Amino acid sequence: MSDYMIRGMAANNQVRFFACNSTETVEKARITHGTYPVVTNALGRLLTGAALMGAMCKNDTDVLTIRIQCQGPIQGMLVTADSKGNVKGYVSEADVELPAKDVAKAIDLGVMSVIKDIGLKEPYVGQTHLVSSEIAQDLTYYFVTSEQIPSSVALGVMLNNDASVSKAGGFIIQLMPFAEDGLITDLENRLKDFSFTTLMEKGMDIEDIINTLFEGYDVVFTDKLPCAYVCDCSKDRVEKAVISMGKAEIASMIEDNEPVEVVCDFCHTKYTFSPEELMNILMSQNR
Repeated sequence: MSDYMIRGMAANNQVRFFACNSTETVEKARITHGTYPVVTNALGRLLTGAALMGAMCKNDTDVLTIRIQCQGPIQGMLVTADSKGNVKGYVSEADVELPAKDVAKAIDLGVMSVIKDIGLKEPYVGQTHLVSSEIAQDLTYYFVTSEQIPSSVALGVMLNNDASVSKAGGFIIQLMPFAEDGLITDLENRLKDFSFTTLMEKGMDIEDIINTLFEGYDVVFTDKLPCAYVCDCSKDRVEKAVISMGKAEIASMIEDNEPVEVVCDFCHTKYTFSPEELMNILMSQNR
């Protein structure tokens, strides 16, 4: 089954949830970037978290970006997602030789920025320090501090012996402002030893996992949408990146009189600009 996400409400609408099976999405990222196991784990968690947060966006044109800048050998990651379940990302260092589970060590100290482009003049930017560098806890901390929404985030990636992705997924659970104290306490107790990926590994789908978490409460699944690793790059978009380099840099490339190759960070597609194309770009900037 292809990856997908579900959204819904539980406990008499006191809780909203987003859950995702992102196995194929994370595997495509692994293949695209040639990531070592610990990097697959880290980037996979961030991709899954971004996909779930993208599903929270209200408008079709909204875009969410999560950037991690860190001191660990990974050095940094960036992922972006839209409201339709499309997500993409890249990592600064793909070949980190640490055990797959050592995500926190691979990331180490750092800062996480969440950028929401929702059609306003300036995008919303929320920034927090990493509290665990395990990503799920860091996103939980972000929701509480930057958006003042009590949340629980679970993210996980499991690998096969050949380092391919066996299972990947996660959920975000958020309390509504009118949630009762008894429910809050009960959920906190349930979540302490609750492992999303362990249940996925046992063959449970995400609907069953959510029903298990909220056993004894009413659960309503409001909708389901696909989730996939999709890069929407094009030569026109890459041309904008070339323009952003500035007139002096473009002029310098023209002087070399050689075609210039630009590679997309997200999917590694190569775009070539001839000296003539570069000249046309420069002339259009001088008009």
